[in-house]
Amino acid sequence: MHEYSIVDSLLQLAEEHAIKNNAKKVTRLEVKIGVLSGVEVDLLKTAFETFKEGTMCEEAEFIVHIQPVVIRCNNCNKESTLNKDEYLCPHCGSGNIKIIDGEDMYLMSLELET
Repeated sequence: MHEYSIVDSLLQLAEEHAIKNNAKKVTRLEVKIGVLSGVEVDLLKTAFETFKEGTMCEEAEFIVHIQPVVIRCNNCNKESTLNKDEYLCPHCGSGNIKIIDGEDMYLMSLELET
């Protein structure tokens, strides 16, 4: 379960930023997780709640935004959000597409209390 190592990295990163900014604690952590990232959101939330104890994030609210798959069609050059597991351009039906969002996980914001 790589969710535990992801949470460990998030907690370390949050604490580094808190220390760098002379904060007492982290009050909010916001992430964006792509549906193709391979991250299990429920496991990530559970791991965060478990491992935040005793850290600067102990009282932090953990917000997760799910990012759907966004593509750009190489034929018609239009961007689209896919709502199902059908990797075709909804405008022209082409399979010649490039995924431009929905594969990664990002730390979007941290809220610190000084």
